[in-house]
Amino acid sequence: MNKYLSGIDLWEMGYAFSNSIGIHAPALNMHLAFVSICSLYFVFEGFRESGQKIFRWINCLVFVFSFFFVLFVNTRMALFNTLIGFVLVFFTEVFRKYNYKKVVGFLVVLIVVLGTVLFFFVQKNPYMKEKYSTVTFAYIDKVGKLDEIENPEAKVFNSLVTRISIWKSTWELSLQHLPFGVGASDGKPELVKYFKQTNQQFLAKYEFPTHNQFLDYLLKFGLLGPIVVLLYIGTIGYLGIDLKNAIVFSFFFLFFTSNLTDDFLLRFDGIAFSGLWMSIFASCRIQKKSVDKELTVL
Repeated sequence: MNKYLSGIDLWEMGYAFSNSIGIHAPALNMHLAFVSICSLYFVFEGFRESGQKIFRWINCLVFVFSFFFVLFVNTRMALFNTLIGFVLVFFTEVFRKYNYKKVVGFLVVLIVVLGTVLFFFVQKNPYMKEKYSTVTFAYIDKVGKLDEIENPEAKVFNSLVTRISIWKSTWELSLQHLPFGVGASDGKPELVKYFKQTNQQFLAKYEFPTHNQFLDYLLKFGLLGPIVVLLYIGTIGYLGIDLKNAIVFSFFFLFFTSNLTDDFLLRFDGIAFSGLWMSIFASCRIQKKSVDKELTVL
């Protein structure tokens, strides 16, 4: 936090913060993104239901702080998913439950609040503008040729071109081992070996994982792998559609897209995170079906 306020080493700020509490930055920000989406939902619910005003403003304060910390940890997919979640919650919850004038009013207030938080955050972190423009898409012509970049550790370690280079190699190696893959325990060793065979020394040196759950399972288990991942994550999407619930569907979108750029089902926190919430959503569906059945009988 001191580095953020002082404008020092802003490129590593989010990773240093997440490491200080012993969690991977994208995983932490995935949790924070869902907290922020849920907080917005509670803000709308608080204004819809009659109750003490103090709780409404507490909800608003929690929402503002949760969005700030999504920016603070500052992973690109989490910010993207947070904004998409806001859109889903707004259009499903506000449009269904409020009249036209209140919808417009809420939209204006929401844009002003998010814009204000973003403006003041960027004032203290000018690197964010660079990260979301030049850094993200830098050296995109060097896919599979990262060693041609001078000092790639400093320039493209967390860049999109590095991810695409890893995905390209994973895809090529997976095609060589269809239909059954290389096996559960040999995925990363075989990928690192392939980096060396294709003379990608930068990737081999740091032994990058696949950073894509679908490609990781394609490499390990062949054709069946990504199908199983899709069925698992797709179950959450099905629950969201069946329940007609923006929170559930936002979680599905968040976890689906997060696994396109990372491999959270290889990590305990990713498995526990998805498994816990899927169980809660499934319980909600069972309760809803039970209530619907009782109403039908009556």
